[in-house]
Order: sequence, then C-alpha cells, then structure tokens
Amino acid sequence: MIHRRRRTALYMPASNARAIAKARNLACDVVILDLEDAVAPDEKARAREQVVAEVRAGGFGDRELVVRINGLDTPWGADDAAAVCAIGADAVLVPKVSRVDDLAAVRGLLGADGPPVWAMIETCAGVLALPALAAAAGPMRLAALVAGTNDLAKEMRCRPGADRMPLIPALAGIVMAARAAGIAALDGVCNALDAPERLAAECAQGAVLGFDGKTLIHPAQLTAAHAAFGPSPEDLAWAHAVIAAFAMPENADKGAIRLDGRMVERLHLAEAEAIIASA
Repeated sequence: MIHRRRRTALYMPASNARAIAKARNLACDVVILDLEDAVAPDEKARAREQVVAEVRAGGFGDRELVVRINGLDTPWGADDAAAVCAIGADAVLVPKVSRVDDLAAVRGLLGADGPPVWAMIETCAGVLALPALAAAAGPMRLAALVAGTNDLAKEMRCRPGADRMPLIPALAGIVMAARAAGIAALDGVCNALDAPERLAAECAQGAVLGFDGKTLIHPAQLTAAHAAFGPSPEDLAWAHAVIAAFAMPENADKGAIRLDGRMVERLHLAEAEAIIASA
C-alpha cells in the first residue's frame, strides 16, 4: 500500500528558472519539472541543461522531485533520459506509455539502478495495456500511473464536461491497475483556472475514484487538491479508533472485531494506518 503523500503533483515548466525557484517553497507534495508540453521545441536543450543544474542544486525539501521527459519517439526523449538518469531525481515521468515495450525502452536508457519510472496513461492503447503495465511494474521499477486526460480525450474524440463522464472508465482502470501493482495513481489536470468550483468537483471525484492525488498546472490549485485528497477529521478519528482497538491485548490475535456497532477487519487496520501516514 502506498503511504507516501502524493496529494498534489504540480507541473512546473523546466525552461522557467523563476518557476523552479518558486517550487522550492510551495506547499505541494510533488514537483514535476516538465521538459515536454511546457517547453517549446527550440528551448528543449536549454531546458534540459537547466533541469540538470536545478536538480543537482537541490533545495526542494521533502517534496518528491520528478522530471517529465519528452517521449522516446521524439528527437529529445533519449537525450532527456540520459541527462536525468543520475542527477538525483526521485522519478522520471514518461509521456504516452502505451505498451510494456515503452517501459522497457526507458528503463534501458535509465539503467537498472536508475530512478523509478512514472507512466502517463494518455492514449487509448495505454488504457488497453493497463493490465500488462501493472504486471510489469516490478521489473520495470514502475512507481506510479498518471492520467493524461487532455491527450486521452483528444485521441478518444470525446467531449468531457464538468463530470468527465466519457473518461470515467479509463480513470477507474488506471486506479485499478495501480492498486493491482501496489503503486500510486494520480488524476489528470484541470484546465479551468478560473472555475474553482469545477476544480473542487474534479478533485472530489478523483478522491472518490480512489486516486492518491491530482496533477496540477498552477499553485492556486493546491488548496482544493489538498482538501480533497487529505483525510477528513472524521477519517482520522476512525483511523485512530481502529488502531487503538486492535492494539488492545484481547484483540491481538483476532482477525475481526466489533467497533462502534460495525465489524472491523485487519484490512481496515491497514487502511487506518495508511490514513494516519497520509495526514
């Protein structure tokens, strides 16, 4: 079970030194330095050099530091992977992962001892390959699945509204694959910067679906995502009660106990421990 907090994963353009400096003090759980969509083609090489320097400089505190490289089918992907494989990033985010061969290719460039891989699921082929990707998570050192809802909607030719209805099967599939592999699952971005009610609804929906957190495109989105994906006071109270009940000597060897009129099992104890760890 994933215990590391990944409620908020904020994309920051790798070509923007001021944005990267600001990221060192933002209240996000994950900083994603983006070499892909946020960087123009003629800025790719300079942005890569800047990422190497900034990651090596450190100063990001306890924030998880991830670099999103360009796809390996682009002129920049292989060079990106080679540059970031040994600079101290916590993970490498790979766009448009559609088959296990994509994971194998990036793992080959990063090396067996290189950083873990996060895979963006943003193609129809990627959604259909989720069971295979989950099965390969161990040898490929795959640590997270990230929904790429913008590209997925474009390829599906669907028209998601505020409820994201056409994307729900794919989103649920991403969560199920992540859970099967024992890795993290992050929801896609919300593009509506001036619609806080839509952001709040998407965050709440993502939490209901089971995502660990949400990818974000602006610091102003942090508060809503933290509220949705962090445990509520009621969740914390329940978790503390479950842990305390199973800690009682008379319950030490029991697989299930009665607590406040409900049956609670050992699986609920594991859930309670994860809630406390995420608080």
